[in-house]
Amino acid sequence: MAAAQDPPEPGEGVDDIVVDALAGLGPRRAAEIRALIRDVPDYPHPPVVFRDITPLLADGPALADVVEAFARLHLPDAAGRVLDGEIDVVAGMEARGFLLGAPLATRLGVGFLPLRKAGKLPPPVERVDYDLEYGSAAIELRTGTLRPGARVLLIDDVLATGGTARAAADLVERSGGHVMALAFLMELSGLGGRDRLAGRTVESLLRVGS
Repeated sequence: MAAAQDPPEPGEGVDDIVVDALAGLGPRRAAEIRALIRDVPDYPHPPVVFRDITPLLADGPALADVVEAFARLHLPDAAGRVLDGEIDVVAGMEARGFLLGAPLATRLGVGFLPLRKAGKLPPPVERVDYDLEYGSAAIELRTGTLRPGARVLLIDDVLATGGTARAAADLVERSGGHVMALAFLMELSGLGGRDRLAGRTVESLLRVGS
């Protein structure tokens, strides 16, 4: 049987682990978490590399560490301040944003709002349409579920081109909320997602090659 290899240290491969976001976990644990994200080439079509977080979600300690890393960005620090502003509610983008956002909301002691793909919610809904590379899409929120002026943390698994994230932020603000920050497990470098969200607070736990 081949000996198990240690996970790569940050900087050894194409991935840049964001030290500030994962400082409490340490670089080795951050590398172990990255190793649980499976890269699937040419899925759903070439040249896309699909980032499968299923193994991470199935690993209880790893999932707990990721949720804690997100929470640490928004919980009060030792001086009693709240980083990046207080959060009233977490909103997750369908579908993997639900899997990260709901436990994060529980950890922060706030509610959770699902931002759904078009046609998944009964009316009345608020809706934002947006363009994709090969077509268009829409994202919806149930009317009346967001308190006017609520401070919202948006969360999803991947920041790629930023189109869905920008539409989600527009939807929250059209519904009367205030987007305090957008948080992602992974940011795919070179796809311009952060640029598309210019002027907003964007947090990512891992940066990976696009």
